[in-house]
Amino acid sequence: MLQEERFNKILEELAENGAVKNIELSRKLNVSESTIRRDINELDELGELKKVFGGAVGIKKHVNTREEDIVTKAAVHVEEKDIIAKYAAGFICDDDSVFIDAGTTTERMTDYITNRKATYMTNGIVHAQKLAQRGFRVNIVSGAVKKVTLSVIGVNAVKSLSNLNFTKCFMGANGIDLEKGFTTPDMDEAMIKEEVVDRSNDVFILADSSKFGQVSAVTFAKLKGKCIITNKLDNDLYRKYAVVKEAK
Repeated sequence: MLQEERFNKILEELAENGAVKNIELSRKLNVSESTIRRDINELDELGELKKVFGGAVGIKKHVNTREEDIVTKAAVHVEEKDIIAKYAAGFICDDDSVFIDAGTTTERMTDYITNRKATYMTNGIVHAQKLAQRGFRVNIVSGAVKKVTLSVIGVNAVKSLSNLNFTKCFMGANGIDLEKGFTTPDMDEAMIKEEVVDRSNDVFILADSSKFGQVSAVTFAKLKGKCIITNKLDNDLYRKYAVVKEAK
């Protein structure tokens, strides 16, 4: 069993039981206790669990249920978001069908998009306006408008995506965690994000370094198979689960 798979199993056991014993993990994963101890030591150093005698216990992470308004969010990590946005725009190719998620980093991305042979769809009102004003082919999701983020959300918004497929999507996330995956505080926004991710061939998550290790209320996707575009990655363990590109 690969180390990545063992890490997943250990974290799953912790999530379910709150504590694990080396001897039991050794039996369940069919590896030596010394291998389990090394895995637990590494996960402890990464802050994913707390090592105790003979095993490990889980660390309760704060779950963020609050979302700042777009003005507040746009004012933080400005330089990092700009670097990420510019880098992400370069992945759009001719004839792509692209979904751009609502959010402050993805909004900056619309300033750097140059490919006019692609088609675009978004649930961000400002995003759609900026792309349309620049002459791009853009459609907007239909549904209810969330005042705090100026994003289109809700059941009707999800239904409007039911017969669409995308070659690429560029999504935002409030938190990125090895165990919980990509998270957001709002259930309605999570529904949109999950639907888009499921309907996209390539999934890009745009997130500055402050989002790693953070957990919000609702998971909309797991890390596996996704590409994270960030300005800096301090914990290389994320590379075991997702493709990580550091924009410079």
